[in-house]
Order: sequence, then C-alpha cells, then structure tokens
Amino acid sequence: MFAYHKKLEYPVNIQKKDLKLAKSMLAQYGGPDSELSASLRYFNQRYTMPDEKGIALLTDIATEELAHVEIINTIILQLMKGATVEELQKAGLEGNYTQHDGAFFPTDANGVPFSTMYIDTTGDWRADLESDMAAEQRARATYEHLINQTSDPDVLAPLCFLRQREVVHYARFKELRDYYLNKYSKK
Repeated sequence: MFAYHKKLEYPVNIQKKDLKLAKSMLAQYGGPDSELSASLRYFNQRYTMPDEKGIALLTDIATEELAHVEIINTIILQLMKGATVEELQKAGLEGNYTQHDGAFFPTDANGVPFSTMYIDTTGDWRADLESDMAAEQRARATYEHLINQTSDPDVLAPLCFLRQREVVHYARFKELRDYYLNKYSKK
C-alpha cells in the first residue's frame, strides 16, 4: 500500500532557531487536531465507508497526513537546531528535553500527551465525514495561528503549504459526503 520516498512532500530548510514556535508546532504533531490525529482517524474510518470510493479517499488522505507528520517534525527539529539546555528551559521545552533529549514525544503545545480520544470514529459515514470536515477546518485554523506567530519566510512557506492541504482535504471530504448523500439518501 505504501511507497516511501525519502523526500519530504514539501521542502523544509529553516535557518533560524525559534524555540517558542517549535513548542507551538507541537500542536500539529500530537494535539487533537494534529496531523497524527488526522492520519489515525482516517485510517480507522475507512473501514466503515460504504464503498471503495470512500475507502480510497480516506486511505489517500490518511497517507498524506503521515507525510505531513514528517514535515511538522522536520520543522520542529530545524527550529530547535543547536539549542542549549538553557534555551530549551527558557522556551518551556525542558520537560521534553529531560525525557526525550532532541527527540519528540507526541504532545500538544501545552505538553498534554497524545490521546487516542482524538481518533473520532463512529462507524456512521455521515457522522464521520462531518467530523472530518470539521477537523480539517480546525487544523486549518491552527496553521493560521502558527503562521501569525512568525515572519520567517523559511517557516511560512511550509506552513502555508500545509494550511492549503487542509483546505483541499476539507473539499474532498465535502465532495464525498455530498456524493454519498445523493447516492444513499434516495434509497
């Protein structure tokens, strides 16, 4: 099912350290509306779609969300590159450093650990697709909040790319929902 290419979906080449933004970026790694949450949500929901069209779309988007996890982690790593322990402490990242050094544990920007409660799935395609559209809108809003926290063009470019992908995913879920409403509501 997967073909891994050792290349990010969107290039990331950040030159300036920004630890506060790195901490904020954790929201899109392990938060409730994060790329990780979306990927797992869509992989789970695909099994209860009524036909191959829905299964294929949720699989495609879930897979792309995993690629976005890579982009987010690359952004965070580059924003933290060369940080001293003192700088990490000042930015509120000492807990992550204490337990994981330069690695990451999926948390939100406040340090709340990732929870499987973020993986919404009901088994009802109507409810799940409505939830997916809302999740994409929440992720778009989070990207806009992150964009508002920086003026660095090296950071803005991948964030704008990721924000736009949320808009595209929302549209794809809406198209599928509308297709299913037309197909299955007439019976």
